[in-house]
Amino acid sequence: MAADLIRYDLLAQDALRRVVRKVLSDVARDGVPGEHHFYIGFRTHARGVRLSSRMRELYPDEMTIVLQHQFWDLSVAGDAFEVGLSFQNVPEMLHIPFDAVTRFADPSVPFEVGFAVEDETAGVSDTGSSPLQTAPSSVAEPLAQATPLPESGMAKQTEKASEAAKAKAEGAAAKPQIGEPKVVSIDAFRKKS
Repeated sequence: MAADLIRYDLLAQDALRRVVRKVLSDVARDGVPGEHHFYIGFRTHARGVRLSSRMRELYPDEMTIVLQHQFWDLSVAGDAFEVGLSFQNVPEMLHIPFDAVTRFADPSVPFEVGFAVEDETAGVSDTGSSPLQTAPSSVAEPLAQATPLPESGMAKQTEKASEAAKAKAEGAAAKPQIGEPKVVSIDAFRKKS
């Protein structure tokens, strides 16, 4: 296979990060429309992330926040966003660069996109061989995270729900249902040399 000198994966990630920035900018200006709500996963130790030491101890690697009803002071800049949330009845202001975001989901639609994030200590992608993962809007089942969560412990519960959904999806992918289209990798049709 030829080397990807254009780096379509990075171009697609940049475009999808602009989608996230646009959505959050609109929410900052107009509020959350309708039943939309957002799950945003990010690396807590990524460059530029600002959160309290208490939150960094609870979530040393990654955390997921929910923007639905109880958040305040959402502001969006070109390279980051800032939002106020309450964790176990303690208000916190989070500053999150878009480069630190690993996942953005709107389960009401459903829409979900995952981003490769460079591991600053090793300089390699942390999400494996596929740097961009998207879930199309035609997902048959709602995402497991779509259930509104109580305010306290929200990020931990969201992380557990995400792991359960991933395990369920992997199990479902192993056994295609009758009548469902089977996804076949294009590599299966390529000549092996």
